[in-house]
Amino acid sequence: MLLAAGRGERLRPLTDATPKPLLCAGGRPLIEWQVERLVAAGFRDLVVNHSHLGEQIERSLGDGRRFNARIRHSRESPALESAGGIAQALPLLGAEPFLVASADIHTDFDYARLIPVAEDIARHPARRAAHFVLVENPEWHSDGDMGLAAGQVTRGKPWMTYGNISVFHPQLFADIAPGTVLRLFPWAYTWVDQGRVTGEVLRGEWDNVGTAEQLVALDRRLARSR
Repeated sequence: MLLAAGRGERLRPLTDATPKPLLCAGGRPLIEWQVERLVAAGFRDLVVNHSHLGEQIERSLGDGRRFNARIRHSRESPALESAGGIAQALPLLGAEPFLVASADIHTDFDYARLIPVAEDIARHPARRAAHFVLVENPEWHSDGDMGLAAGQVTRGKPWMTYGNISVFHPQLFADIAPGTVLRLFPWAYTWVDQGRVTGEVLRGEWDNVGTAEQLVALDRRLARSR
C-alpha cells in the first residue's frame, strides 16, 4: 500500500493544484519512483489511497498496467491519516501481511528484503505483528521516534526516525471502523510495547519530501545522478 492522501500543507502553494505525490523530482512524480521500485522488488499488486486532488493520482497511475502492476485506489473524503487509511483499505489489501510505504519518500531501499519478513509475520503473528524500517535522524527530526535493540523496536533511547516503510499483519487494523481518522503513531506503539514489532535500519538513500527546499534538493541530486 502506498500512502498518498496527505494534503502537503508545508509544500503549499505547490500542492494547491497538484497532489503531493505527483510533484516531480528528477523529471518524474515522486509516486512513480516508488511504484517502479516496488514492482522491481516483486510487489505488483498495489493499493494507493488518496484524498486531496485524488482524481489526478488515479489519472496519472491508472490501473498500473504501464508499470507492469495492478493498482487499485482507495478513496478518502476526508483524509483518514495513516492508520485510518490502512483500515479503510483492508478489503483491498486482503488477509495476508502487507507492505506500507509513503508515496512521497524517495529511497534506494530494496523492498524485496521485506518479502521474507512478511512471510514470517504470516506464520507467527502472535510473536511478530509488524516490522518498521528506521533511518538515522535527519536534521529536521533530530529527536527521532523510537529505538532499536537487537532487531526489536523499542521505546528506549537512542531514538531513530521511522522511515515511513513498514510491514503489518492486517489483524492489527481489524477493530478500526471504516471512516475512522487515526494516525499511525502513537496508536502503533501498542504493538511496540507488547514486543511484537521488529525493525531494521536503512543506511542508504532516503528522502522524506516535506518542504519545497527538500524537493528542490532531491531534484538537483537526481539530475546530477542522471
